Amino acid sequence: MSPSASPLSGLADGATVVRPFVRWAGGKTRLLKHLRGHFPQTFGDYYEPFLGGGAVFFDHGHNASGRIVLADLNDELLNAWVQVRDDPTELLAALAEYDGLDTEPAYYEVRSRLAPADPIERAARFLYLNQTAWNGLWRVNRWGGFNVPWGARPFRGFQHDDLVAVSDALARVELRHEDFRDVLDEPSAGSFVYLDPPYLPVSDTSKFHGYTEKRFRAPDLGELAALCNELSDRGVFWVLSNRDTPLVRELFDGTATIHALTTRRSVAAQNRRDVQPIDSPEVIIVGPVDV
Repeated sequence: MSPSASPLSGLADGATVVRPFVRWAGGKTRLLKHLRGHFPQTFGDYYEPFLGGGAVFFDHGHNASGRIVLADLNDELLNAWVQVRDDPTELLAALAEYDGLDTEPAYYEVRSRLAPADPIERAARFLYLNQTAWNGLWRVNRWGGFNVPWGARPFRGFQHDDLVAVSDALARVELRHEDFRDVLDEPSAGSFVYLDPPYLPVSDTSKFHGYTEKRFRAPDLGELAALCNELSDRGVFWVLSNRDTPLVRELFDGTATIHALTTRRSVAAQNRRDVQPIDSPEVIIVGPVDV
């Protein structure tokens, strides 16, 4: 892989810090400094049912003294996580096919292919598209076809030691292609759950919530809020992050503590393929736990 690939690991206070290996729209790396103060310092099992890029897991979830369960409904994403965990060396070999495919025609040729049946080759195609698509977005149509335009970005690949460090960090992790409702049946008292559900579209014409062919809608958010109340009743620590909207506040007002903040997001610039930073109103919602 390219020697200029961005490192996924580094050292902090003598310990290895592992960073997300995928670019993911809505990722929480920038929000970590606001989130950390709301996380429990000691907890048993850790659950994250909306995995995405896994920034919170890499930052805090690995501190679990019990099980670690990470889940997502995006099967392409989840397969990539599984292959990184189970066979990073073979995955790196498969990624070599994409070295030098940095042009727009090459991108669209790869995008037009059906996802390979072989899990390793499928993960390699996913990671290539993830690095070279516009703004790190993964968006599919209602039939599950990936349809994000070219991002005018080179494919940087991964360095062997970096991907192996990610694999090591996932050694004891359970990875599941599973709905959040099923995942949230399991946490018990003393567990910690971090929730980062897809943000609802800001308008009826917005297309950027289609991370899978199964859309996340307002009724799903309502079910999630009800499940969060159940988590609190079971003595489970939970933290949820989302866009600050009237619906979000209505669903969680009176049952949890809502912290408002503003963060910078990259969005599409009008009539251009590049992006512009904007101020985004966000909330961090912390469930009550009687311990």
